[in-house]
Amino acid sequence: CRQWDWRQPNGVLKDMICRGLLLRLQRDGLIALPPCKRIINNPLLNRQPPELIKVDQSPIIGNIEEVQPIELRSVRKTQYERLYNSLIHQYHYLGYTQPVGEKLKYIAFSHDRPIACLGYSSSVWHIGCRDRFIGWSPQLRKKNLHLIAYNNRFLILPWVKVPSLASHLLSLSARTIPSDWLRFYGHPVYFLETFVDTERFRGTCYKAANWILLGKTTGRGKNDQTNRQNRSLKTVFGYPLHQDFRRILCS
Repeated sequence: CRQWDWRQPNGVLKDMICRGLLLRLQRDGLIALPPCKRIINNPLLNRQPPELIKVDQSPIIGNIEEVQPIELRSVRKTQYERLYNSLIHQYHYLGYTQPVGEKLKYIAFSHDRPIACLGYSSSVWHIGCRDRFIGWSPQLRKKNLHLIAYNNRFLILPWVKVPSLASHLLSLSARTIPSDWLRFYGHPVYFLETFVDTERFRGTCYKAANWILLGKTTGRGKNDQTNRQNRSLKTVFGYPLHQDFRRILCS
């Protein structure tokens, strides 16, 4: 990485990406790596569930004005990241898994009480309806995929009952995420995407926040080799963060 100056936009060496590429080339029989000198403990293989952090669960009921001011805090690499991980682990139906690649985590606070969590991470490699909406060829997608962020978790804590809160938080995050992403990773994002499992949800809050319905997934997953549906279909929503997003993402 140093010899080729292969770095992320924020200047950090692409060390893990390079290691993964070399291992893949070896698996495909294209190169032969030297024997491993030492086995390094991989913390990802032994990762423990997030610690359980208790918070005030007294009901928060009212309209959006009554819970103002709402503060959306970026908690990545702060003392509150443990709280985010814990709340997602306890109360999100998918639980907590460590996102791969670039990621940001947010907690919404009302009068210093956590009321919601939002997570964003690196974009999904291939989504047919999204790629068609943007106008991407495979080459353009490969070049510009890092300019999209994926909303991988959205949680309103179960004791919070505030109409229109979800769409309000989506709008807040859309306004703050471009500058936060630039500060963390050295490049902006111009488009947001998410999946909604329509067997559980209708995506009402995304529609209310003016996210665009792009289509549906094929239900086959990224490692499919049978061309048959093996998981539930999901609705895909997108949200442009720049009026010229197509020109930028297709340049």
